[in-house]
Amino acid sequence: MRFQVPQFIEVEDKIFGPLTFKQFIYLAGGAGISFTLYTLLPKFIAFILIILVLGFSAALAFYTKNNKPFIYVLESAFKYWTSSKLYIWKKETKKIKEKEEVNIVSQLNIPRLSDSKLKELSWELDIQDSPR
Repeated sequence: MRFQVPQFIEVEDKIFGPLTFKQFIYLAGGAGISFTLYTLLPKFIAFILIILVLGFSAALAFYTKNNKPFIYVLESAFKYWTSSKLYIWKKETKKIKEKEEVNIVSQLNIPRLSDSKLKELSWELDIQDSPR
């Protein structure tokens, strides 16, 4: 028996011409709100609000950010604004006074290279760096 496996399941079907169902609902809702604003408000205020509503509905229908629809961006922004925030305190480093610094350096046991040891070390490095 052979079964047909569906492909392209992440792509939404185009139902209303070149628009998906969600895009059509966003645009139809924006048009309906715009018509309501046009009939109820004075024309100058209505045109300003209509431009905002149509822009918002077009962003909902077509705009994507990082391959995610704009509605997910709005959802994330709303969750961020309404949720509690965690503030982390950053500890500042203290500056060491010069006298303390001198005492710390004198307490450290730093090996010193003599002149002959230094030449030996440079000779070994020269030999290892040379191409063979």
